[in-house]
Amino acid sequence: MVEWSFAQNEPSEELCMLHHFAMKKRQPSGDVEFLITVREYVSPPDPALKFFAQADKQTNQNTAPFTPFGWGPSLVQALTECIKAIHRFPYEPAG
Repeated sequence: MVEWSFAQNEPSEELCMLHHFAMKKRQPSGDVEFLITVREYVSPPDPALKFFAQADKQTNQNTAPFTPFGWGPSLVQALTECIKAIHRFPYEPAG
């Protein structure tokens, strides 16, 4: 267990460390940058899913808006799932 995890007093506090990443999604209309935040929980809601990744932008905005995310037992797995979700639908900005 890492030192920072001892700062949590109660599991309901959901203390987590944030990891930040950026990626570009290539589209015919131009590149779109997505910022991804991965939360590393001390006491995750599901013990098998310690990491949760979420993008800062929605995709598929004109049909059914979707916020890309990913869960996993490791940082790389949650990040990979989120990146796959970003690629699943087009980014459709307003206008």
